[in-house]
Amino acid sequence: MELDSPADADVVKFMKGAWELKGAGADIITIADCPIARARMDSSLLACKIRRELSMDALPHMTCRDRNLNATKALLFGLYAEGVRNILLITGDPIPTAERDEVKSVYQFNSRKLAAFVTSLAKKSLPGPFHLFGALNVNARNFDVQLRLAKEKAEKGMVGFLTQPVLTPRAFENLKRAREELDAYLLGGVIPVVSERNARFMDSEINGINVDPAITEQYVGKNRAEAEELAVEISSEIMRRISPYVDGYYLMTPFGRTGLIARIIEASKTSADSGQ
Repeated sequence: MELDSPADADVVKFMKGAWELKGAGADIITIADCPIARARMDSSLLACKIRRELSMDALPHMTCRDRNLNATKALLFGLYAEGVRNILLITGDPIPTAERDEVKSVYQFNSRKLAAFVTSLAKKSLPGPFHLFGALNVNARNFDVQLRLAKEKAEKGMVGFLTQPVLTPRAFENLKRAREELDAYLLGGVIPVVSERNARFMDSEINGINVDPAITEQYVGKNRAEAEELAVEISSEIMRRISPYVDGYYLMTPFGRTGLIARIIEASKTSADSGQ
């Protein structure tokens, strides 16, 4: 389950959410690395805190945008010493144009080169390996390219992929193709849609996410409580539908609403127990 890191130094709400997700049945908490190139609390430090205080695994994201080789190597040594063995490697969102005079990108790696570097480092300088994961955009119009890149990532040492949310028929069909063609773990992406506005914003403004218009229309005129009920229903149904093609689920927490995620997990369990 993914939980957004704080945009300031206050970690109380984040840790409360992490405890709630653990209680709901999370196997691992994954934390983005300054998404959309906006500074947030460091994902690797939070992963270490989760391991120490919750006694559960964490999966920090690591982008190529902000670190050169030395900084990356130093961070990997620290993560290994803290017992963090799972990392999601991504190239990273570009710095917004308006901020490029103040914030500079690094991009010494792309995600494939970074995977090769981490794999080589583990063999030469560490007692054991990291378990490396990558992102898979099942919403891509040219999914052949995504599959080719995923296969290259697997060759460089990635053992699995977390997919973008499956909210369209095309994403579902691409997920089925990925299951057939990739020899790797697949965690199917699920993000609850919490309102009509949220659906339209994700579809038009968030890179890598598409929302089926049929889903968006279901939220028209719904208040918050009604929309949450619908989110539970739709998300648990998506989990049921993609279950034959994934090894697990990658649930993204919208706006810190961990209680909603807990409800979706419970609904999915009830559906599975009833054989639906």
